[in-house]
Amino acid sequence: MRYVLGLPISFSLGLLSPLVSAAPGAHGPNGEHLDAPTSVNASGLMRLPDGSVNVPMLAQRRLGIRTQLTLESQAAATIELSGRVVADPNASGKVQSVHGGRIEAGPRGLPVAGQSVRQGEVLAYVTHHADPYALASQQAQLAELRSGRELAAQRVQRLQSLEGSVPRKEIEAARAELQSLSAREKSIGASLAAREPLLAPVTGVIARADASKGQVVEAREVLFEVVDPARVLVEATTADPGLPARTGTAHLQGVPGVTLQLIGAARSLRDGVLPMTFRALPEKSGTALPLAVGQPVTVVASLTEQVKGFVLPAQAVVRNSANEPVVWIKSGAERYIPQPVQYRSLDAATVVVTQGLGADNRVVVQGAPLIAQIR
Repeated sequence: MRYVLGLPISFSLGLLSPLVSAAPGAHGPNGEHLDAPTSVNASGLMRLPDGSVNVPMLAQRRLGIRTQLTLESQAAATIELSGRVVADPNASGKVQSVHGGRIEAGPRGLPVAGQSVRQGEVLAYVTHHADPYALASQQAQLAELRSGRELAAQRVQRLQSLEGSVPRKEIEAARAELQSLSAREKSIGASLAAREPLLAPVTGVIARADASKGQVVEAREVLFEVVDPARVLVEATTADPGLPARTGTAHLQGVPGVTLQLIGAARSLRDGVLPMTFRALPEKSGTALPLAVGQPVTVVASLTEQVKGFVLPAQAVVRNSANEPVVWIKSGAERYIPQPVQYRSLDAATVVVTQGLGADNRVVVQGAPLIAQIR
């Protein structure tokens, strides 16, 4: 029989086994012991039969596993609202044709989605085409006006040559008639080859482009949409009319770097819910907003109430095979236990666990998704 420290080796292992099964930080919210004894001798990276995971120290360093002790504290209560990104009506616009016609390219060609434009820039032209009967009528009227204008010009020349022998008022009347016929001829002649310029309503980028050369469009058809990507709004909905008065700061779930400023809420329900409008602002001035018009988002709004719980990074909460939110608790040097929890989002990067954790739990705050993937 081999001896360790003067004792039989079997007796030495018996003294060490209680220390292995009673690791600190493995107690639930009510003091229950989470670290149930296991009969598996796990020496490698593997998932144990009780659902816990064995991660050797070398693998922990490679995976970048980091833990921290949890302390209960007070945090602002939050609520999650479904919303979507909408364009700011003061920084966006639609380009439509008033009368319809055939599309022609502008000075820089037809714009494409994502192209930057300036306010007042010509995006395209719409050439109007009248029906054959109206076109023939206009051409006949133009020919008649041209003939009348030539006769009026000859009459003015003749009267001017007789100046002094004819009243001056007749000469002035002939000149006025000539000017009138010339203006009418010019107006009708221009209408036969008229084309409507389509101008950019605001400075921004093309969000939508539905025009091609030679395309025949109808009146009021939307051909281009221009938005300013630095000025967008987020419209969220709620069924609680009193929620806007209790709302403070807000963030977008899963979209870091963006803060929301509450503009106001409607006073009438739309489809049974109350719309709330937020202005999206970048946390760092001068950076672009990672949002697109029409994008569905989840708004996390802070309320005036306080909630008691454990504040953790959002990446500490993962999903198990049953799609339940869990955190991983370190129960030993190389063992991690999944613990189901209930949580609420505080912002895009922080959550507060309201149920499931106890004091002095050592929770994995970095690398939890990697531990959850171990099979």
